[in-house]
Amino acid sequence: MAQTHTQVSLQVMWNRLISVVEEQAQALVRTAFSTSVREAGDLSAGVYDVAGQMLAQAVTGTPGHVNAMADAVGHFIRRIGRQNIFEGDVYLTNDPWEGTGHLHDITMVTPSFHNGVLVGFFACTAHIVDIGGRGFGADAASVYEEGLYIPIMKFAARGEVDQTLVRIVRGNVREPDQLIGDMYALATCNEIGHRRLIDMMREFGLEDLTEIADFILENSRRATLECIAALPRTSAEGEMTVDGFSQPIKLKVKLTITQDSITSDFTGSSGVDKKGINCPLVYAKAYACYALKCAIAPEIPNNAASLAPFLIEAPENTIVNALHPAPVALRHIVGHFVPDVVYDALDKIIPALVPAEGAGCLCNFQLSLRPRTDQKAPDGTVRSEVLTFNSGGSGARPEHDGLNATAFPSGVMTMPIEATEHAGPIIIWRKELRPDSGGEGKQRGGLGQFMEVGSVHGHEFDFQAMFDRVHHPARGRQGGGNGAPTTIMRDDGAEMRGKGKQFVPHGRKVLLAFPGGAGYGNVEQRDESKVRRDLAHGYISTDMAKSTYGLSDKAITEVEAAIRKGEAE
Repeated sequence: MAQTHTQVSLQVMWNRLISVVEEQAQALVRTAFSTSVREAGDLSAGVYDVAGQMLAQAVTGTPGHVNAMADAVGHFIRRIGRQNIFEGDVYLTNDPWEGTGHLHDITMVTPSFHNGVLVGFFACTAHIVDIGGRGFGADAASVYEEGLYIPIMKFAARGEVDQTLVRIVRGNVREPDQLIGDMYALATCNEIGHRRLIDMMREFGLEDLTEIADFILENSRRATLECIAALPRTSAEGEMTVDGFSQPIKLKVKLTITQDSITSDFTGSSGVDKKGINCPLVYAKAYACYALKCAIAPEIPNNAASLAPFLIEAPENTIVNALHPAPVALRHIVGHFVPDVVYDALDKIIPALVPAEGAGCLCNFQLSLRPRTDQKAPDGTVRSEVLTFNSGGSGARPEHDGLNATAFPSGVMTMPIEATEHAGPIIIWRKELRPDSGGEGKQRGGLGQFMEVGSVHGHEFDFQAMFDRVHHPARGRQGGGNGAPTTIMRDDGAEMRGKGKQFVPHGRKVLLAFPGGAGYGNVEQRDESKVRRDLAHGYISTDMAKSTYGLSDKAITEVEAAIRKGEAE
C-alpha cells in the first residue's frame, strides 16, 4: 500500500519537481545546437501526470511555449493511443495547432515509467533555426509553404530512433545538422527529467504521482480562485492597433470577471491575414493566461489547475484563432501583443496595477547568407542561416521605469553579438541602447536598441524582417507618452519594410532602431533626480531633458560637470 505523506513532505516534493524540470530545461540549454535555445532561452520544459495535466514547469523558458505546451500532451496521448505507449518511446510534433503555434517549434514528449508502470510524461519545446519551406518569415500564403510538417508520431519506439524520419527531415531543411542535433537534445533533456523524477520517487517511496499531483493541483486551484474572488465582478473592453503585414490589425478583447473565472473574449478582432502573421488559438490563449497570472496571481506556480480559471474565446478565422491552413510562421507577433490588449481592459477595472505598453513582439530577424552573385565570390564563402533574437523596451510600470532592451511578454534573452557572429558570416557593426526612445512620464518607458547588421566580405543575404511598431508605437498609460517607433533602412538610404524577406546586396548594411516602451503617468510628476540620472547615463538627450522633462539649464550644466569629473577620475 502506498505511503501517505504529510503536507510538509508533499510541499518538499512539489519544490523538488520544480527543480527536476529546471534541470531538464538547463540540460536542453547545454546541449542544443540552435543559438535561439542556447543563448536566448527560447524553450520550455515540464512534467505531467498520467492524464496529461501539467504539474510543474521550468523557470527557464517562455510563456508562449510552456502555456501552449500545457495543452499539447493531451493531444499526444490521444494521437498515439494509450495502448501504444511503451517504455523507451519518445514522441514529437511541430503541428501548429497541437503544439505551440508554428512549424518552427519542435515539441518532444516522453512517457515516464517506474517499475514498469506509466507514471507521467515529460515534455519540452525548442525553437529551431530552419524547417524548410520559405524559411522563417511572414511571406507564405499558407502553412504548406512554411516548411516541413511533422504530425504527432514516434521519434523513438522502445528506444530505437526512427531513422526514416531522420532522413526525411534531413532532406527537407537547410540546416540538417542543427535540426537533428536539436531533436536529440530535446529527447535527452526529457530523459534527464525522467531520471531525476525516478530518483525522487524512490527517495520518498512513491509508486505513482497521484498523491503529489492531487496536492499540487488542488492547492493551485484554490489559491488561484481566491485571487480571482478578490477582484470586482465586472467587465471592461480593451483594444489596440498594430502594423500587420500590409494593413493594420485590430485586436479587441472583452474581459469578464466572475466569482471563479476570468474570460477574455476576442470577438471584434481582425480576421485572418493573407500572410504568415496569424495566431492559432492555443498561442493566443497562452499569452492571455500569462498576462492575467502576472497581474493577479504572480506567486502561484504555473500548472494545469492554476491556468484553468483563465478562459479564452475567439471566433474562428480571426487573427487570434487562425485555423488550418492559415500561414502562422510569425504567430508570435500577434501573440506577444495579446497581453497589452488584455491590460488595456484590466487597467479600467483595477487602476495602477498593470504596466504601459511596451515593444510587445520580439525584434527578431533572420539572415540567409550566400556567396555574392554580382561577381565571383572569394574562396571560403558559405551558405548559412542566422537567426537572432532582440528586444525593444518594456513599458513603464506604475511605480518603476520600464526595462531597457528587455522582452515582455516573451521573456527570452537578447542574443550576445559574439554568439550571433559565431553562427555564420554575419557582422554586427553596432548594438547599443537608443536614447530618447522610452516614452516620457512619471515613470519612463524602457529604451529600445540601435543595431547595424551586415555580412562578411564576399557574401550577400536575404534579410527576413519580423518587426512591428513601425506605424503604431507603444501607447502610454495614465498620461504617459508613447514609446519611439521601429525604423528600418539600408545604409545607402533604400527603404525597407517591417516584415518580409528583402535582398541586401554585397557590402550593404541594414540599419535598425528598435521601439521603446511607453511611459506611465504625467511627466510633470517625474522626480528631478531621475531625470538627472537618465541624462547622466545617456538614456535621454540634453534636448529631451530640457524640452520634455523641464530640466533647467543650471541642472543640465551640473550633470554635465559631474560627467566630466567622473571621466577625469
